This record gives sequence, structure tokens and C-alpha cells, in this order.
Amino acid sequence: MHRVGSAGNTAGSTRPRKEKRFTYVLNDADDKKHCAGINCLAYLNGSTFSTSDYLFSGSRDGTLKRWELNNGDASFSATFESHVDWLFFIVQVNDAIIVGEKLVSCSSDTTIKVWNCFSDGACTRTLRQHSDYVICLAAAEKNSNIVASGGLGGEVFVWDLDAALAPVAKSVDAKEDEVPNGNSGPALSTMCSANSSSNIASSNGQSHGYNPIAAKGHKDSVYALAMNDTGTLLLSGGTEKVVRVWDPRTGSKNMKLRGHTDNIRALLVDSTGRYCLSGSSDSMIRLWDLGQQRCVHSYAVHTDSVWALASTPSFGHVYSGGRDQSVYLTDLSTRESVLLCTNEYPILQLSLQDDTIWVATTDSSVYGWPAEGRTPQKVFQKGGSFLAGNLSFSRARASLEGSAPVPVYKEPSFVIPGVPAIIQHEIMNNRRHVLTKDTTGSVKLWEITRGAVIEDFGKVSFEDKKKELFEMVSIPAWFTMDARLGCLSVHLDTPQCFSAEIYAVDLNVAGAQEDLKINLAQETLRGLLVHWSKRKQKSSSHSLPNGDSSIGKDVPSKDSPRSRSEVDDATENHATHVLPSFEFSTVSPPSIITEGSSGGPWRKRITDLDGTEGDLPWWCVDCVTHNRYPKENTKCGFYLHPAEGSPAPNITQGKLSAPRILRIHKVANYVVEKLVLDKPDGGSDSAFVMGLSSAQSQLSALDSSSRLGLKSWQKTKPCIEILCNNQVLSPEMSLATVRTYIWKKPEDLILHYRVVQSR
Repeated sequence: MHRVGSAGNTAGSTRPRKEKRFTYVLNDADDKKHCAGINCLAYLNGSTFSTSDYLFSGSRDGTLKRWELNNGDASFSATFESHVDWLFFIVQVNDAIIVGEKLVSCSSDTTIKVWNCFSDGACTRTLRQHSDYVICLAAAEKNSNIVASGGLGGEVFVWDLDAALAPVAKSVDAKEDEVPNGNSGPALSTMCSANSSSNIASSNGQSHGYNPIAAKGHKDSVYALAMNDTGTLLLSGGTEKVVRVWDPRTGSKNMKLRGHTDNIRALLVDSTGRYCLSGSSDSMIRLWDLGQQRCVHSYAVHTDSVWALASTPSFGHVYSGGRDQSVYLTDLSTRESVLLCTNEYPILQLSLQDDTIWVATTDSSVYGWPAEGRTPQKVFQKGGSFLAGNLSFSRARASLEGSAPVPVYKEPSFVIPGVPAIIQHEIMNNRRHVLTKDTTGSVKLWEITRGAVIEDFGKVSFEDKKKELFEMVSIPAWFTMDARLGCLSVHLDTPQCFSAEIYAVDLNVAGAQEDLKINLAQETLRGLLVHWSKRKQKSSSHSLPNGDSSIGKDVPSKDSPRSRSEVDDATENHATHVLPSFEFSTVSPPSIITEGSSGGPWRKRITDLDGTEGDLPWWCVDCVTHNRYPKENTKCGFYLHPAEGSPAPNITQGKLSAPRILRIHKVANYVVEKLVLDKPDGGSDSAFVMGLSSAQSQLSALDSSSRLGLKSWQKTKPCIEILCNNQVLSPEMSLATVRTYIWKKPEDLILHYRVVQSR
């Protein structure tokens, strides 16, 4: 999970403040598709609001997508992006005040978000109350303002959305999030979770006087919720193996239903509130009579955990799916059951749409299977049915005995394809390339400084390709990454991220001087925030009467931690100048994840940043707009002595220091100059000892052959060899590479030189 950022210092604390993390997520070239497993589905009949029906899918990639269902086809309609981690559940809520419908989602980022279903991804509010992952939601169909939420913290809350979403008076330094927040449509304004006025509960769990009703009683995780149509009955289940029944209006407990022997993963309740169904990791489905407070039927149809349930409108039949990758249809009265279909992946959720059952799995695609939801008896007429047993081992034993049923349908009628999720990655030694492997076995090479795949190797051995691409180079680890969202998430933390420099010529920068160094994090931030920077410059040019402009809430004052760090004094603004190696795609742009000023993380596409975001980390803003960033120690200390048996004299007194990216050929050139074996015309010996002292000699002159008046390496053939551990070094090696792969000791590096016969 992306737990971004951290709180600042408390009053009187002497501990240094941990700065906010800046994360960017690299999206696949086809960003109209999910790139990780589908955790949740919701079907919306558009007859009241639109000419088309819609299907919403929530994925482990952190996004919601809307699909338009029309004429037997499912087409991409919009992406809803604001959650920063896996989505677990979504429900629709009829809005009695505004024409349209609300969509409510929950995530492992501990938030609940409310969206406008028919917008281009508008998040209208973020609700914060849970202390851990929010796993499940339930809504009252006829009481549209009531929604319940549950999660891993054992908490169950009942929300009155009319009260929770009531307008809040805007403060001077906070902006309401009333504008679209998606990636299709116009440019967007502030993130819905970015400011304190947009959070239903702040860090202390309260906001503008509203608190949800808490149903207290669970001692452990809650995995499933269900609510009757009128919102007068709430059911919950989880790791305690019991179904709890609540009055959601007061949060009081009504009863407990015992019978399952493992976690309860799915719940359904009929419209009257008399019967409920539960699915469990014990592989059983149970039908409960809430009036009698007992289990009236149990159905053993699955061979493994039951994770998803969907019933027909009459509550006479139930569709079920789970870990055994199978969907069954069961007649609750006759106990007759039939295997509807099988999938290649475990089934996480089901959504019934007339005669189609939509299936969400751990795969990134969504599958629609024939279901005969209006007349389920037609499925049984196709044959292959069996009588559901009463005991969980009955189906498992039947399966072992070879009497497993044959699925009625072999192929789905609809497939909404996703892209394969990344399941393995390796950061290459140059710290710019990352090798990945996806669920299909395809291996690709990414360049993370511009967020693009530079080579697709197809289905080859990941380990073999990693060995093939190995380079003997040493660059500091300036970023960390993970593939939790099914795609690459790159994390930058200050000041460590500013530790990596390379020469501009290594990036093929046209016209660059030989000694020009590029800071990888700085140029990456410029590339990511170029749209933000341009729009900010445009808006700030006339924002204040005196022409001044504010960078944002997170920019430090003179007394901030930045004043305690060494920073670059350059003040020229290069924010809108991006080198080719750091240009990110605008077709499938990366998304930014960082922490808001109120303590909540937010996520947004870089092309949707409009320059008004005040929640970017101050150090990112300072780097991009003022060319200032903490200067990490990029020097390497070493000793330079004549090789054993070499007649060459000792030319240095004490330890030398030079940039760790300095190439060995420059060390050789330095030796040549000191020995006056290849001194350039018109040169003087004083130039050769630039920056040297007897105690702590500095090899700063080596970093600029132009200052020394040296000829370039390509034009001169040295007559000096540099050695380390008796091994002749390649002229193109850097000091850092030699230290890592040749020297391999914690002590200061020791190099030797010797004169060789000129070729």
C-alpha cells in the first residue's frame, strides 16, 4: 500500500521532520484498460438517466473505470482516479437532490470517496474515518442517503450522505473540491482529498460537526456487509465466523448468527429483510431466516472459499463464485445447482445484469457470461445439474471421485480486456532502466526517467535477460519502487533522491559540454511537473497586484528545514525546459501520488495538474521553480600512486577528491599533465596543480578538461594506464564503478598509474 508522507514535527520536538514522499505511477500505453485484478463491479441501469447502461469496475491499480453497455458491446467511457491504493468495493446511490447518481467507493488507502457517476471522473468528497483498509460497502436501495462501510480495523460505520456531503464554508486557505477529477474531459482543479474542507473526517475523525454512526462489536476484520432496501437492517461478517445483525439507525446489535467455520466473505439480504445469504471460506453458502434467527438451509456447491454472491431480484436463485474459479447457479428452494462457467482466475465479485452475470477476478479483464437472470430455470433445462449437499466435504469428495460437473457455458459472451499486470521487476545498475515481467511472461525494459517502454523482449527468461543487460556501472540508489498497483510506482524521498548525477553526454544531450552534469531527480521532476509549472506561471503572472505569486502552502519559510541543508544557489528558473531523456508521454501520462496538507494522500495525472495545487511537497516545488535542491555528497576520495616497479615519480601528496562519476580517462589525463608528458601548447604547470594542497588535495580540475586545456579523450591516445588491485581499468569506468566492482573495500580507493609505450 502507498502510505505516502508523514506528519510534521510536534511542538518542541527535536527530531528532524520527514518530508513528504513524491510518487509517480507509470501508466500503460493503453490507459483505457485496467492493469491489475478487478476487485469490484457495479451495474447501473441507465434508463432513468441515459440511453445506455453502464458497468463500473474498481481495480487493484487504484482506478475506477466506467464502461458503456450498448448494442451488445462494452466500450470505455471514463476513468475515475483519486484513490492511491487498491479499490475493494463500489455501490451506486440514487441522489434525491441532484439529478443523476452518486458512486461510492472504498479502498485500502483507508478512505471512502463519493463520485458523480456521469461526470468525467468527478470526486465530490472524501470521507475519512477508518483506521485501516476499507474492504466493503453496503447501500439502502430505497433510502439512498444511507451507506455503511467496514474494514480490517473491525470498524463498521453508517453514513448519512446528505449530512456528510453538506456544503462546508470555505476557509481562506482551503478550496472546495467541486470540480471534475478524472482523466477524460477538461483539465481539473484541486484533488478531492487534498484539502481539509474536502475531508469528512480529519485526523481526529471529525469534520464540520458530522460523525457517522459506529456499529461497535467486531473484534477483528470485517469482510462483508449487506443492507435491506429501506436501510433498517445491516448485516456484517468477517474473521469472527459469525453474521452480526445491526440496527443501522442507532448502531445497536440485534443478533448473532452462528454456523460458519471460517471467515465470512460475502453477504446478501432480501428486499424485505427476512432472509439473508452468507458465503464463507469454509466453502459453504448458508440461508438464514432472520425472524427465526437460525440457518434454514446450507449449500455445498463449491470446493473452496466462497467470495462472491449475487441473487436474482426475487431472491429465489443465487449465483456464487470464489477461489475455485467457478460460478454456480443454485435454486434456494429445491437445492438444485448447476456449474454455470469456469474461469482461469479466482472470482472476487459478481454483478447481475438481466441475462448477463459480470465476473471480476484477479485478472485485469472483466468477463460477462450468459446467466438467464430473468428466467434462471432455462439454465437448469440445459442439463448437468446436481443436488447441493449439506456438508462442505460433500462437494470436495465428489470432485476427488471424478464426478465434477461440466460447465453449461464454455466461453463468455463479453470480455472487457485489461493489460497484464507487472509481477516482477529489477532496477538496472544505470538506475534509469527497469526490467519487468508481467502475468503473461512478457519481459520489457522501461526507462523510468521518461516513463516509457524502450524495448519489448517478448516471452523470454527474465533471469537470462537480466544477466544479459548487466552493466558494470555504479549509480546511487536515488529512488525506490514497487509494482503493487500492477504497474511501476517510483518513489522519491528527499534528500536521497538528489544523490545521482551523470554526464549530459551520456544522455546524448545535443551541444552539451563534456563536463556538464545532470541530476537525475531534478530533471525527472521537471519532466513530471512541466504542465503544472507552465500553468502556474500563467496563472501567477496576474495573481497578485504587485506581481508576486505564492508557490503553495507547502513551501517552507526562512526557518524551514531547507535553510539547514546545502542548496544550489542558482536562481534561474528552468522549470519549463525539459531534456529529451525526461519527456513523459501526454497520451498515457504518469499519475502523481503525494500527501495533502490535511494529512491525506491524493493522486492525479500530470496533464491534469492546473497549477493551483498547493499540496505538492515544498522540496519538489523548490527544485522545479527555483532550481534549488539539497546537495548530496557526490565526491569520492582516493589515493593515486605509481604502480609497483614503475619508474614514474610520485606526483601527489595525500588524498585526492573528485566527483564519483569522474571517468578513469580523466585521471589518466591528469597524470599525463602532471608528468608533463603530453602538456598542451601554451600550457603552464600552475594549471596542473589547480586545487591541490599537501594535506587534502582536490582533483576538481579533473572534472573539466576544458579548464585544464586538455584535449578530449577521443582525440588523444594516453600513454598512462590506471590500475586498481593490479587490474588495468577501462578508461570509461567511473570512480564509483571502480570502487564498487574492483576495489570492493570500505577504505578509501587506491589507484596506481604506470607509463606504457605510446601506440
